[in-house]
Amino acid sequence: MAERRVAVVTGGGTGIGAASALELSAGGWAVAVCGRRAGLLADVVAQCPGEVLAVVADVSQPDDVDRLFDAVVDRFRRLDLLFNNAGSGSRPVPVDELPVEDWLRVVGANLTGSWLCARAAFAQMKRQDPPGGRIINNGSISAHAPRPFSSPYTATKHAVTGLTKALSLEGRPHGISVGQIDIGNARTPMAARMEAGVPQADGSVRPEPLMDVANVARAVRYMAELPPDANVLQMTVMANSMPFVGRG
Repeated sequence: MAERRVAVVTGGGTGIGAASALELSAGGWAVAVCGRRAGLLADVVAQCPGEVLAVVADVSQPDDVDRLFDAVVDRFRRLDLLFNNAGSGSRPVPVDELPVEDWLRVVGANLTGSWLCARAAFAQMKRQDPPGGRIINNGSISAHAPRPFSSPYTATKHAVTGLTKALSLEGRPHGISVGQIDIGNARTPMAARMEAGVPQADGSVRPEPLMDVANVARAVRYMAELPPDANVLQMTVMANSMPFVGRG
């Protein structure tokens, strides 16, 4: 029997995180789902066919991250995959009208949280036997082209790309592969507003097409199940007709 593989999915209570947790569980992974809302996590746990653990935690808080990874190792004894998926956006308003608190919240969720979880995953992956593992960071198409009035989200997703590359290099001697998935317009509660119309670079407001979030979940599982000597450094999965190529 193949050795059980263990995954942590942050932001696992809804959207991309929930879909990815279900896909990994269906593939035989033991999955720990993390999020801030216990009720949403319980719904995901109820749908997972395999062994699953729910941990209520805010990834922007160091103590919560330590508690999350302690719970995972205590339950499963090792860690093979971290999907750094938790994230947040802000209201699309001009930069001079955006409260500082909104900037700090987005940076905390998208960048600090990704770094804190990667830090904890590295520590576990380096010391376990056998060592090694994989980290997948949730980037965004906004890591390559911004939307109007999106400075916190765009800045943090550019930073996640730098984090991915730096950790990919640092992980090599330890058998830790690090990659990034950049997602455009998956149908989730966070992206649902796009069908009603969102600001465009030319000043207009227009609806945008969405794709099934299951496409993202399958892509995450593909990246997760690569052999240790292969890595997807960056993958873009997007609604085919969305205004990304040629945006501006």
